[in-house]
Amino acid sequence: MKFMKLGSRPDTFYTTEAVRSVSSEVSSDLIIQVKGSRYMLHKFPLLSKCMRLQRICSESPETLQPQIIQLPDFPGGIEAFEFCAKFCYGITITLSAYNIVAVQCAAEYFQMTEDVEKGNLVYKVEVFFNSCILHGWKDSIITLQSTKAFSLWSEDLGITSRCIESIASKVLTHPSKVSLSHSHSRRVQDDMSCNGAESQRHQQTIKGWWAEDIAELSIDLYWRTMIGIKSGGKIPSNLIGEALQVYASRWLPNISRKVKTNREATTASTSDSDSAGEVTSKHKLVLESLVSLLPSEKGAVSCSFLLKLLKVANILNASSSSKMELARRVALQLEEARVSDLLIPCLSHSSDTLYDVDIVLTIFEQFMLQGQSTPTSPPRSKLGIERRRRSRSAENVDLEFQEARRSSSASHSSKLKVGRIVDGYLQEIAKDVNLPLSKFIAIAETIPNFSRPDHDDLYRAIDIYLKAHPELNKSERKRLCRILDCRKLSVEACMYAAQNEKLPLRVVVQILFFEQARAATTGAKVADLPSNIKALLASHNIDPSKPPGPLSTTTSIPADDEWSNSGIKSPKSRNSRLRNKVAGEDDLDENEMNRDGMGRPSKFKAFCALPRRPKRMFNKLLSINRSGSERTE
Repeated sequence: MKFMKLGSRPDTFYTTEAVRSVSSEVSSDLIIQVKGSRYMLHKFPLLSKCMRLQRICSESPETLQPQIIQLPDFPGGIEAFEFCAKFCYGITITLSAYNIVAVQCAAEYFQMTEDVEKGNLVYKVEVFFNSCILHGWKDSIITLQSTKAFSLWSEDLGITSRCIESIASKVLTHPSKVSLSHSHSRRVQDDMSCNGAESQRHQQTIKGWWAEDIAELSIDLYWRTMIGIKSGGKIPSNLIGEALQVYASRWLPNISRKVKTNREATTASTSDSDSAGEVTSKHKLVLESLVSLLPSEKGAVSCSFLLKLLKVANILNASSSSKMELARRVALQLEEARVSDLLIPCLSHSSDTLYDVDIVLTIFEQFMLQGQSTPTSPPRSKLGIERRRRSRSAENVDLEFQEARRSSSASHSSKLKVGRIVDGYLQEIAKDVNLPLSKFIAIAETIPNFSRPDHDDLYRAIDIYLKAHPELNKSERKRLCRILDCRKLSVEACMYAAQNEKLPLRVVVQILFFEQARAATTGAKVADLPSNIKALLASHNIDPSKPPGPLSTTTSIPADDEWSNSGIKSPKSRNSRLRNKVAGEDDLDENEMNRDGMGRPSKFKAFCALPRRPKRMFNKLLSINRSGSERTE
């Protein structure tokens, strides 16, 4: 650190009965009061260098008593005043980065310029500031920090802006050309002298050597410094992002422990609430400033860091614009997220849920909307042509249209990763007894169908939700299970689901239907069932322990036949009647659900719906199995 000594006389200031004086054979004729302190000094050495004191004394009448001058608005306090007074007396003073701002403001206040005397204090301080302080890295940072106590004076004198420009220019310069402190310079040189794998390990540290030092700045000075660094255009966005993470870890550590939540604040005392509110406002300013500094490039900061900021924003009740900006940035790289990072505590009085599901739902929706362009037609695959040749409902057409539009926004692999994240998140929030069914379903339906190659994880989430919400009625359980595609369940999941008494009976029957069709192709044995399910099947002369009859090797399976999983073609009229009954059952269920206005059409109803009375379906299944057995004989 650089320093400069001025003057040569020893310090002769002393204190007697709370009055500061200077040893002299001449009696004092000037009394100055500064910030509650009283100084007995002499006019000649002070007035010869201070134009302000000359003007004040000239305006007062001459008396035999010592003249009293009060300086209530003096900048820098008693320490800065003594520096100026000692300079006038020729007493040795030492300038450094820690006191140069206070001394310069005090010298400007006294108007100790060259117009009064050559080589005055303002000139000497300015020379030291330009030649030493601004040339040193650490000195510039310390000086910039000290401007906080004299913000108005520092701005008017240009001290703050010149320090920021100096720091930004050094960040844009190679560290070998920057005048660092002795210890810091030695560390950087050691890192630069490494070679091989060791050099690669420290290479990133060398590039971001400045991040930790400027993290000591207050948020307003840090924001201005980072703006200056970013405007240079030479620092990669990932280094900017790392610097922001360093600052956040420095000023936002364990924020949930330091700040009372909204729910806790209601029972806190007035003084505690005021103190917590002050801390909250400071941290909120830090958070919102960091959000405004985030680089626009994708991947400049990790998704985990963005979600941590979002959690803090929720705790601090930050502005909605900051939350939305964080949600948008998280959505851009959502495939990197972890389920644990998405578990954002909910602190709203209007909701009793454990986690803020609404903000996560916004993230998922933003992910699906990113980069979305004009929708294109679905690919003309063979299966698609066959489907277009057959009649389809208007709803199915709309679903495929939306599916194609969503497919054009984000990459296919990203959506597959996000699909796993969504199902994992559903399993976590399903444990919350206060989670509304509508929000659970809304989260599950944010991703397109192809993002879930299998529905095992989705089934686990549904099972957890059913266990945590035993009060669900029959209609709500049906509504919940409509998001499940039984054909995408693995054998193990089907075996477990077939014995799950919490599932609607209709869903269990549907799972058994597909499982029997699968068993017919493999010769496997159907899983053991609960007694109530066995009783239901026995009443219809169906033995689930025996696999269905073998499939015909000469019969093909129509691509769109929803109930021909056994491989035997049934009469067209029979299939038509079955589909009509399925559609009718769906309409009844949908009307029942829409009474509360919360019902949602299921995209799987054309495939997963079954008649309300399973007896007819089992008769058809039984007849198909028997006919298959007769043909093979």
